Amino acid sequence: MSNKITVNNPLVVLHGDEMAQVAFEQILQQFVTSKLDIQLVEIDLTAENRLVTNGEAVSQAISALKKHGVGIKNAGMTVNRQQLDELLAKHPEIKEAELNAQATKSPNGAIRKGIGGNITREDIHFRNLQVNQPDWIGRDIEVYTMAGGGIKHSFNQLSKATGVAKLVFVGSSGDPVELHRRKINKGDPWLLATNDIGNVVAWAHKLFQRALDEERDVYLGLKDTVIPGYDGVMRYSIEEVYEQHYKDKLKQAGLTYHYELIDAQAARIVSNPPKRALWGVPDNNTGRKLYKLVKELKKYGIPRRKHQVSMSRMSAGGGDQYGSFNMPAKEDGILKVIVDGVEKHAREVKKHDPMLFMSNDRRAIKDWVKQVFRDASVNDKEVYFGLKREYMEYDEVFSAALNEVRTELAKADTPPPSFMVMRPSSQLKKMITDPPRNAIYPAQNLDGDIFSDISAALGGSLATASSIIESTDGTMLYEAPHGTAHDLYLTYQESGGKNAHFNSSALIYAVGNALENLAIREDNQALLEYSTDLKAALIDTVSQGTITGDLKGKTTDPATENIVDMQGFLDAVEQNIGE
Repeated sequence: MSNKITVNNPLVVLHGDEMAQVAFEQILQQFVTSKLDIQLVEIDLTAENRLVTNGEAVSQAISALKKHGVGIKNAGMTVNRQQLDELLAKHPEIKEAELNAQATKSPNGAIRKGIGGNITREDIHFRNLQVNQPDWIGRDIEVYTMAGGGIKHSFNQLSKATGVAKLVFVGSSGDPVELHRRKINKGDPWLLATNDIGNVVAWAHKLFQRALDEERDVYLGLKDTVIPGYDGVMRYSIEEVYEQHYKDKLKQAGLTYHYELIDAQAARIVSNPPKRALWGVPDNNTGRKLYKLVKELKKYGIPRRKHQVSMSRMSAGGGDQYGSFNMPAKEDGILKVIVDGVEKHAREVKKHDPMLFMSNDRRAIKDWVKQVFRDASVNDKEVYFGLKREYMEYDEVFSAALNEVRTELAKADTPPPSFMVMRPSSQLKKMITDPPRNAIYPAQNLDGDIFSDISAALGGSLATASSIIESTDGTMLYEAPHGTAHDLYLTYQESGGKNAHFNSSALIYAVGNALENLAIREDNQALLEYSTDLKAALIDTVSQGTITGDLKGKTTDPATENIVDMQGFLDAVEQNIGE
């Protein structure tokens, strides 16, 4: 007779890539299939399978989540240009021009949009982790961003009618060419941003020349994997300047150049700052926030993290930049936005200028505000929104939703939580330098991505944080906020699988959360106890000093730490279950 716990409802499992997938498969075997009699609805979301299925794997994942209601997602790889070329070479039958966007883009945005879900990230409550924050005071780090272009000089407004928004280009032929269309409802915010590629190239020359003049290593951060037609275009032009004019000069001067996705780079630099650097963030919307944060950190430093930090990220609706249409202009011409048959804006663009059109869903924004307030009320959290209401109509709709939700709560005799609205740069500074006892920081999609990675890094690592995606219809997706651990995977491969180093904490916690939700849905007491024991065993294992190498020296008693590899950590957690 089996001792396994019977689970009546299926669990959706979304597989990923690299070292995270090695760990995920072992976690599923050790803590799910060996302990539970459960049906797993498994979807292969590896970068290769997304390409081979022409994005159909992403659609299958969305359908499975909407059908079954509860899922776990592992970290997946978003391919850059080099990685895509390698995969296309491996599968010569695939024609790039015929690929659906979901075949090569990150699946995360599509899944969140598909299930209408918003993200909440927060620290896992480990009892004995203490992070010694870096000494920022007096650090010689400068942030350099572009003065113009982008969202700062965008055209944005609220739609006056429900209809179709079209992006139309008129080039040398004089004929209008429709580039993109999307449905837009009355009250939905939309925005058009472009950048002058000549200004981007000029900025790149100034960036690298300044690095040489001031003898600084150069860091460049963009989100080219998710916004390839905008950030990717800027990255290509900037690195072309680097390769042709400054690579050898920097090398001769003993200086280095580093590129990284802006969310990961921001987390790395803030939590482990270089001694002297020039940090290039060409997107001025992000660059100004990081400029102000770094200025604050250099003056006051980072206080020791004493309180839990929660980030709520608005990822449903149109997805803002993450759900945008973006591409470089193919020739000089005029770019127009037409909403419900009426031309709303036009501007000149030049060949190769990056262009971005984005929108959001007013109803989804209101649902998100309700979700934030519900979380804050239940868990006694203060709320700090980051909005640019004074000159961004796009953000004004969020402010209106706040007032509507407050009024509705008051009419229902439900007191809304304490909340404050501030600029996103002030929100970021407060979260890092002056966090209250228990707070949640709601942010739009790109800001939320960057801010949550910084917060997680300062709290220990992305492997010690949880991530929950919740939709208004009750669909729940639990995930680890970290990436695929590419460097650790290379080591694993080079050793023939012998050197397996990976912190599985976030993945284990996600599994525990998913099983707990299943247990509540089907009133399964045995499963509820097991899910609770699994999460407790994880906390206890770290409390006993058994940790992976990334947490070395980060406990309250470093002398008693027991550093183990991936399997050693999983075995220690398993041993603690039910004890």
